[in-house]
Amino acid sequence: MPGLPLSAALCAMYALTTGALAVGLDSAGYETLSRVALVPACAAWAGAVAYAVLRPSRPRWPAQTPTALTFTAATALIGTGFCAAGWQRSAAALLALAALLWAALLVAANPERRGTVFLRCAATQGLAVLGATLAAAESAAWLAHAAMVLFWPGLVLYCFALLRFPPREVTEGRGDHWLAAGALALSALAGARLISADSARMYLWNDDDHAVLGRVTAGLLVLTLVCCVGLLTAELAWPRHGYDVARWATVFTAVGTAVAALAVAAALDAPWLDALGEVLLWMTVAAWLGCTAWALTSARARPSRVRSRARR
Repeated sequence: MPGLPLSAALCAMYALTTGALAVGLDSAGYETLSRVALVPACAAWAGAVAYAVLRPSRPRWPAQTPTALTFTAATALIGTGFCAAGWQRSAAALLALAALLWAALLVAANPERRGTVFLRCAATQGLAVLGATLAAAESAAWLAHAAMVLFWPGLVLYCFALLRFPPREVTEGRGDHWLAAGALALSALAGARLISADSARMYLWNDDDHAVLGRVTAGLLVLTLVCCVGLLTAELAWPRHGYDVARWATVFTAVGTAVAALAVAAALDAPWLDALGEVLLWMTVAAWLGCTAWALTSARARPSRVRSRARR
């Protein structure tokens, strides 16, 4: 991802992370805070759009860069936040937009051989999350089935990405290597939302389908937590200093893990997991605030360095 403080990559990643945070706050019962979080998420989303429109000199965005798929996933998660707020029409519009972007960019986008290789999975599962959430709100069985159709290929895309992921990124990555766990977290969230979308009125899944989906979802959450522990251990053993746009992927993964834990707790009726999810959620709120302050400090320092070089 490019390192410019006001680049499309930063806007898209910030929108994705903050949109996920809004979803998590709503899941934990903090509806007001969730609506507040949607404001900067939408502002960053609009910033990414503006960057694409006003920078025609960069023809590679959004068609061929990792930013494109980040923007697709961000659109889906912001739509999920809108749906939780009761703004179903806006959520449906964002679902349509995200689906169009996903269909156009899934093959055209060219994620680098870093943590960004997992963005194809993340974008696909983001669509599944929004589709399942909107299906539950609107009692639309067809939409839930469409989300299920996306869920399984999303897991296949993760396996393909894992084969392309360079292992050295665990010790050398600038932060986006955490998407290896972030994509798993989104997958677990999608599975949980698919389970929760079922009801006596729609009867989406039979007992066998429900059991398989429940086991897979629980397994995805366990894998997410194990992956996060492994990546955190690597960060402590090989610390990487200095701000980088890619570090927002780390914050997103932390937020996504908390949200997935809360969603799986609700779907599988596991109160102890709900407590874990809320603890993780507030830890990620602190990480989000810290990374925001870090980004602002870095953005202010950069013009000073540029002016200093100009005087020389």
